[in-house]
Amino acid sequence: MKRRLDQLLANLGYCTRSEARHWITGGRVTVDDGVNKNHGTKADPSTVCVNGKPLDHPEGILVLLHKPTGLVCSHDEREGPSIYDLFPERWRRRNPVITSVGRLDKDTSGLLLVTDQSQLVHRLTSPKHKVPKVYRAKVDRDLAPALIEVFAAGTLQLEGEKSPLAPATLVIREPRIAELTLIEGKYHQVRRMFASQGWHVESLHRERFGDLSLDGLSAGEWRELPRSIFDHKQD
Repeated sequence: MKRRLDQLLANLGYCTRSEARHWITGGRVTVDDGVNKNHGTKADPSTVCVNGKPLDHPEGILVLLHKPTGLVCSHDEREGPSIYDLFPERWRRRNPVITSVGRLDKDTSGLLLVTDQSQLVHRLTSPKHKVPKVYRAKVDRDLAPALIEVFAAGTLQLEGEKSPLAPATLVIREPRIAELTLIEGKYHQVRRMFASQGWHVESLHRERFGDLSLDGLSAGEWRELPRSIFDHKQD
């Protein structure tokens, strides 16, 4: 779809709309390899270059991040260091802004998707789509096998919630290490589930999201994903 050049540059985080007009009249922007000095020109983003370089992700961003502990999933600087500090500054100025698909709290590490596609965020965080999320939790004392049934029953109701949680699959990997698969993403859900039964989660790591895994990414690293990867999950 063709878009106005000044609006396009501003929405992709290159500059403000007024600055974009100066860039365009100054000859920094080309369309189909030719300089275009009319900021009102509408063009296919794939044909536009700034300073000789193609536009940065003109059709949208989708990345898989290995979130480290110590970072929040917030754009509010008052909350401290953020996952968004790991990405190019230009991405943080985009409209729509990049955002995480769900959140991992400051003390939780692991797989997190980040995108500027609001429809994708809604689709992947909606419980009705039943996207499985796999967590590895280390707790403060030996796990009881009875927890497997408690979490799988679909009757566990956390304090402050209006309805029971959906059934979850618990696998005890070591005496104090468990793998938990959820299809929901309620606030601090894993920690609250264990706490409701008397266990404290000392560390928490998300290993998988749907069919996606970290595949060797180190903490703080990310890789781009094709935006079509979830197309088969459309409503």
